Amino acid sequence: MSRLVLVALVLVGCNRAAPEPVVNLGPVPEPVAAVPVAPPPRPAPVRRADTAAAIAFLLKHQSPDGAWRSDVYAAFKDGTALTPLVLTALQDAADAGLPGPDTAAARQKAAGFLAAFATDSDTIREPAEGFDYPVYTAALALRALAHPENARHTAAKAAWARYLRARQLTRDLGWEPADPHYGGWGYCRVIPKKPEPNGFAPPLTESNLSATLFALDALHAAGMLDGPTADAALVFLRHCQNHDSGDGGFFFVHADPVRNKAGLLDGGAAADAPLRFASYGSATADGLRALLLCRRGVPHEEIDLRAKRAADWLRTGFQPDVHPGRYAPPLESNRNAVYFYYAASAAKAVRAANLTLPDGRDALAELAAALARKQQPDGSWAYPIELVRENDPLVATSQALMALAACRGR
Repeated sequence: MSRLVLVALVLVGCNRAAPEPVVNLGPVPEPVAAVPVAPPPRPAPVRRADTAAAIAFLLKHQSPDGAWRSDVYAAFKDGTALTPLVLTALQDAADAGLPGPDTAAARQKAAGFLAAFATDSDTIREPAEGFDYPVYTAALALRALAHPENARHTAAKAAWARYLRARQLTRDLGWEPADPHYGGWGYCRVIPKKPEPNGFAPPLTESNLSATLFALDALHAAGMLDGPTADAALVFLRHCQNHDSGDGGFFFVHADPVRNKAGLLDGGAAADAPLRFASYGSATADGLRALLLCRRGVPHEEIDLRAKRAADWLRTGFQPDVHPGRYAPPLESNRNAVYFYYAASAAKAVRAANLTLPDGRDALAELAAALARKQQPDGSWAYPIELVRENDPLVATSQALMALAACRGR
């Protein structure tokens, strides 16, 4: 080896880092066993309503003649109020494919019960004291008989439609567009003719939003909702929406501090100003659906704007478990008395307007889950307050079933 190479090797050896000092740490400890980490808990499965139990509950309470009669309210004992409600609920459930027993025979018997009120002269034979809820009975009977499964009841369907049309507050009954109740339907047990000045008005002559929606919905289902009928109804709907200076929501009836369930807006108004009422969920869902029915699938600038404002109210105010709205404090205890009606109308409004919640939540899925949580062990639903008769399980269960049918798939 040359002398030069030897010097280079010596220099390289001198530049190596010194070895790390060895530190005596004592005996090497036994390895510690790894602590098992539990996998994250799976989210609890969403409880689904037992629609089979709900349908069985309704079937169990059908009378031999095909009607449903209440064990709670005398006004519901003749079958004319509950039968069309339960029948339409069972039709909705069948159309949506909700799990449950076959109801075809029960539906056929119920339809026959309703069709039997039509006479040979194609009019409706009323009970001796009239129907307790003529517009609801007629609207739901028409909707039920307009179902394709009831094509054999064509004459009865036409008779119920005439009976319903005769109760719209229009010029035929002396009402003018300037009247705040013009164009709607109400709860009057007789033909709601406009009273003479200072004359006697039968009870409940005035139009209300719920009866108006039911009438429009039934006429639409029967293919009988024409332009003049819809245009007249729109006149009334304007009087029930907080549109120009409000939040876009709806209330139930014009100028009635008692029957508008959420009460006066901000305690009312000055003595010389019109009464203003708070918007609330069931009314706003009804109002939105009624506007869309009056639109009749044709672009309409005013209706489109009003419907957008109502939809925005529902979108931001939606709640699945409680009936939404800014209730006056003295009325707060009655908030959920109309919950099942709200659930049914809200579910249909979400479908009709294709509503999505601002945070991406699924309104129909949340509503279906809320209904499942409220179901009773026997399959029924009910609410203890009697304000709108939802303490009768036949009423509440029918509304819940219609809501679930609209929520189908969520």
